[in-house]
Amino acid sequence: MREITPEDIAPPFARYAHGVELPEGYRLIFTSGQLGLAEDGSIPAGSEAQAAICFGNIDSILGAAGAGRADVVRINAFVTDRSHMAGYMAARDAWLADVTRLPASTLVIVSGFTRPEFCVEVEVVAAVPADR
Repeated sequence: MREITPEDIAPPFARYAHGVELPEGYRLIFTSGQLGLAEDGSIPAGSEAQAAICFGNIDSILGAAGAGRADVVRINAFVTDRSHMAGYMAARDAWLADVTRLPASTLVIVSGFTRPEFCVEVEVVAAVPADR
């Protein structure tokens, strides 16, 4: 995979790439949107804690498919208010701290989720060689 960050446009705002190119022979893994719902059913207050749960769930899904963080090519994230952006981005950047080829990423402010306690939802697309 190749990170695409052209020099003739403004650089990304944070730890993401403007694009990612997949070589031939890769299979794609799509996660559903993950909410900040802990295994015990609790929902922590705050976007950073909820986003950490989202990314932990994504780790589990990717692992079950034979993939990991370094295989993520795109992150789509949704927050319910501009005030939740910093907490989400802190959790995302921590999750990507050891990743050398960064994924493309989009963050959107939405009006809400299925329950009002949720303030963050995250989904990813990953790619791994077809023979892995």
